Amino acid sequence: MTDIQLYNTRTRRKERFEPLDPDNLRMYVCGPTVYDRAHLGNARPVVTFDLLFRLLRHVYGADRVTYVRNFTDVDDKINAAALARKQAGDARPLEELIRERTEETIGWYHADMDALGALRPSQEPRATEFIGQMIAMIGDLIEKGHAYAAEGHVMFRVRSYKDYGALSGRSVDDMIAGARVEVAPFKEDPMDFVLWKPSDDDLPGWDSPWGRGRPGWHIECSAMSHELLGDSFDIHGGGIDLQFPHHENEIAQSCCAHPEGGFAKVWMHNEMLQVEGKKMSKSLGNFFTVRDLLEQGIVGEIIRFVFLGTHYRKPMDWTEQKRKEAKGHLVKWRRLERHLLVAPMDEAEIAGRVDAGVIEALADDLNTPKALHRAIEMEKRLDSANSKADSDEVRNFFATLSFLGFKDLDTERRSRRAAIDRAVKGELLGGWTERLAAARAAAMESKDFAEVDRLRALLIDAGVEVRMSKAGVELLPGAGFDPAKLEGAE
Repeated sequence: MTDIQLYNTRTRRKERFEPLDPDNLRMYVCGPTVYDRAHLGNARPVVTFDLLFRLLRHVYGADRVTYVRNFTDVDDKINAAALARKQAGDARPLEELIRERTEETIGWYHADMDALGALRPSQEPRATEFIGQMIAMIGDLIEKGHAYAAEGHVMFRVRSYKDYGALSGRSVDDMIAGARVEVAPFKEDPMDFVLWKPSDDDLPGWDSPWGRGRPGWHIECSAMSHELLGDSFDIHGGGIDLQFPHHENEIAQSCCAHPEGGFAKVWMHNEMLQVEGKKMSKSLGNFFTVRDLLEQGIVGEIIRFVFLGTHYRKPMDWTEQKRKEAKGHLVKWRRLERHLLVAPMDEAEIAGRVDAGVIEALADDLNTPKALHRAIEMEKRLDSANSKADSDEVRNFFATLSFLGFKDLDTERRSRRAAIDRAVKGELLGGWTERLAAARAAAMESKDFAEVDRLRALLIDAGVEVRMSKAGVELLPGAGFDPAKLEGAE
């Protein structure tokens, strides 16, 4: 079996991955707060842990790996978005507006992450579906002396957990000295954090022993991971920005509530994303969402390629040069695919043909740059060897690309589909319909059909279905329609 090495943030070293149960691998990754579109930085952990999910499935078997990524659907930003709709005149109850907003945002998230080639996780729990488990866990922490109720809030006693700070490598006193902490008169200690907070009539809330309220952010993941994965599971992942305080707080709550378990055995964090060497921010004008790039015609495979070109534990810089280089490689792969006419492969064949060098690279703490380099070397060999379609070497190469998440290599498909949409609406083919109809009418008078034949040949070559009858001329885009052949043609 492949020996997988992963860097464990908690131990600060690369370790041989040994699952708690080889027949039941469990991974939890912190997902998005669903109030708006996912920006490019939000997509990096998705691609990082998608590669890990693929690797674990490949090594241990798809039916033995459970990957959970949550949706935080109770949050002040979500409430604000719903309240804005209500203030704009929507008379529906706030709860309905919140549900509509989160459903809409989850739909956007799925569409954008699907476009990046990411597999859907095994389970995607919503925080609002686990409020009961959160309330029960908070009650248990109070009984054990790790939490206390005060003025409608429930706070976690940070100093009751002696190992607090082990993940981020900080002491509690250092954290107080160097961090901004929320000051509240009901706190016993400045570092204590919220498990439950009160809700007024204008905010969503649930009944609890401490009054109507809603959960704090950190308790969500602890309750959901315990319910779905148990006291102990193999891997917990997320962006490095979540290491403190979110993951530190998760560990404290979970280990205090379930001391018989170990919570997460391995902690993995991806580094942050920059744009042209600068932190992405709206004030710098370099902030954009995944959807912004997709709408510009930058297909998800290009974004994925750029992500994979930097190791997940290093800061990633999105640049125009990297985008161009990624597109160049994908164009070469697409040219090979079309030239060799590679027949489709099912999942079983893909799994059996993935290049061993790529698996070896990914097994070394997800060394995606090395895996990409290996794929490029495979492509160069195919290009120079003039390989025949469906040879083992060819099928191994395209199986490897599919395993890496590159299933559609056509970098121009979005613009082509947009052109087809325009064609269907008559914006492109409408003019050609009029032109062919006029040429046909003239030919009926002159008996010279040369121009009709020429136009018809142009259209057919571009994949247009040409229908001419007594009723007139009708043009329809066929399966191989290529509008580029018509735009600018005479």
